[in-house]
Amino acid sequence: MKKATPTKVPARLKRLYDLARRSREISYSPYSGHKVGAAIRTSDGKLYGGCNVENSSYGATVCAERVAIQKAVSEGRTRVIEVMVVTDSTPPWPPCGMCRQVIAEFGPDAKLHTANLKGEMESFEFQKIFPHAFTPGHLKKK
Repeated sequence: MKKATPTKVPARLKRLYDLARRSREISYSPYSGHKVGAAIRTSDGKLYGGCNVENSSYGATVCAERVAIQKAVSEGRTRVIEVMVVTDSTPPWPPCGMCRQVIAEFGPDAKLHTANLKGEMESFEFQKIFPHAFTPGHLKKK
C-alpha cells in the first residue's frame, strides 16, 4: 500500500477530531505511557468517543477505537461510518489488528482517519487497509 501524505484536519472533520482529542486526554495509560483517543460517527450521525484503558494484566487492556465502538453498540447503534484515531505520534498511529477486526464487524465500509496533536491527518478507506477481514458472512458459509 502506498504511503499517504499527511494533510491538516479539514473543517468537516473538526468535531470528530476534537472528540477524539478530548477523549485522548482522559486515557488511562500508566503502563505504555501512550495516550490514544478515538471518535466514531454512526450512520445516524451520532458521535462517540473513547480512550485507551490499560490494565496491569496487559491482555485486559482495551484500545480507544474499541471503547468508542462499544459505547455506540451499548446504545443500540451498530453501523459505524467514520473512525478518527488521535495520538501524539508522527506519523499518526493506525488501529491495531484487533481494532481493525472490530471495525470490520461494525463499519466495514467506514472511512478511517488517523491524526496527531499537530492536526496532521491521513485518511483511508477501511477495506483498503483490512481487505480480507473475517466477517459475519463467513459464519453463514457451508
